[in-house]
Amino acid sequence: MLDGRPLGPDHPPYVIAELSANHLGDFKRACAIVRAAAASGAAALKLQSYTPDSITIDCDRPEFRVTRGPRAGATLYQVYSEGSTPWEWHAPLFELGRELGLTVFSSPFDRRAVDALERLDAPLYKIASCELVDLPLIRHVAQTGKPMILSTGMATVEEIGEALAAAREAGARDLVLLHCISGYPTPVEETNLLTIPDLAERYGVPVGFSDHTEGVAVSLAAVALGACVLERHLTLRRADGGLDAGFSLEPEELARLVQEAEFVWRARGQVCYGPLPSEAHAYRNRRSLYVVEDIPAGGVLNKENVRSIRPGAGLAPRHLPEVLGRRVKQAVARGTPLSWELLE
Repeated sequence: MLDGRPLGPDHPPYVIAELSANHLGDFKRACAIVRAAAASGAAALKLQSYTPDSITIDCDRPEFRVTRGPRAGATLYQVYSEGSTPWEWHAPLFELGRELGLTVFSSPFDRRAVDALERLDAPLYKIASCELVDLPLIRHVAQTGKPMILSTGMATVEEIGEALAAAREAGARDLVLLHCISGYPTPVEETNLLTIPDLAERYGVPVGFSDHTEGVAVSLAAVALGACVLERHLTLRRADGGLDAGFSLEPEELARLVQEAEFVWRARGQVCYGPLPSEAHAYRNRRSLYVVEDIPAGGVLNKENVRSIRPGAGLAPRHLPEVLGRRVKQAVARGTPLSWELLE
């Protein structure tokens, strides 16, 4: 369950729009993204709750500098200063989401953020991939008793197991794992979506996908493989730029994802063999055995007067060797479906 909404194969995917740094430092733009998320049909919008001082220090050493991407050369402190969502925005964004019927929650990056989010009555929490190894933070979140989503980017099997164990030991009950590749953007060939069913089987919890690829195709493929949660970054326009613009969806793309993800979920269905209601008309077009020449009473069936043709009202074609050489009880007209009752 996430904020009262059930998860799993019997329910449509739970789609989360990620605000991240796409507000570009503009509160009005942040509000516009919340509204766009609600209008798209997404179930939730996620914030990130940190300050540059809670996530790093202002330091100019080489290991504190970004080495690739649009902010290459900047310090971590500069990047997180640019991308953080100010604390004074949190309460109005939470309230706006409630007004729109949209669940708003966040990824906390330290204990103080968790405590502040609790004061806002956050309905659930997300542990970001880089924080999956921060077991004290996970325990602190778990003690709230709220549902937890844990992202698995870069994590080993052992690290995922340790994180789940820490959460459970501290009281968490509703847990979701997100398969994630922490590449921004993620190359399609590195998404390894077959990890999704493996995570579900290995850990026995609902599994989703935090997608940083371009477009919606990989997200839809994840649903086909069992992802019950999808998380995507949302921006108003990629052309506006920003730290996350390159792998973010625009509002109309998110709306399409929400709709098509439900189509894919419905298409997954269940294991099923044999004719279905929609196949009733096609079923009559199967081949079957028909008399194709007039045969007198006592006449012998042969390859010239019996053929496998459409429609499917006669005996199945597999019976042809059994009927050849047998006699008919009565005269049979051309175009009659062959049945056992006609044979001596």
